[in-house]
Amino acid sequence: MNGQKLIFPGLAGFYAAMTPITYTLVRVVFGIIMIMHGIPKWNNGIERVGNAFATNYGLPRWFAALALFFELVGGACLVLGLATRFFAAALAIELLIAMFASHWAKGFAVGGGGYEYVLFLGVVCFAIAIRGGGPYSVDAKLGKEL
Repeated sequence: MNGQKLIFPGLAGFYAAMTPITYTLVRVVFGIIMIMHGIPKWNNGIERVGNAFATNYGLPRWFAALALFFELVGGACLVLGLATRFFAAALAIELLIAMFASHWAKGFAVGGGGYEYVLFLGVVCFAIAIRGGGPYSVDAKLGKEL
């Protein structure tokens, strides 16, 4: 384990066996979180959401459609591990834009609408983009990734 000695060496096998599973768990849960962020946009209607994006955040209306696509389709692809690096990178960029357009001026704390949560999601998404689909993914079954 990276040259470190474990306090409980008997756990080394458990840690080794769980590493690919825990990575998959993070990727899948992150995908579900993105889907859950997209569902209200879908339910509220893209025109209405687009107007809110333009009015409230100064973003073009088409950005709402792009956000909806990446949150629903990209989130589902992350759950499956399909085109993982592409969708994770796209979502990381979306979250970066959201952080500055909507959350930055409100400060750090998520309780006040700040950027704490969206920053965390963006960093996790960036890590997923770097790591790829992992061993339990459609990407792995296809044998190809970005």
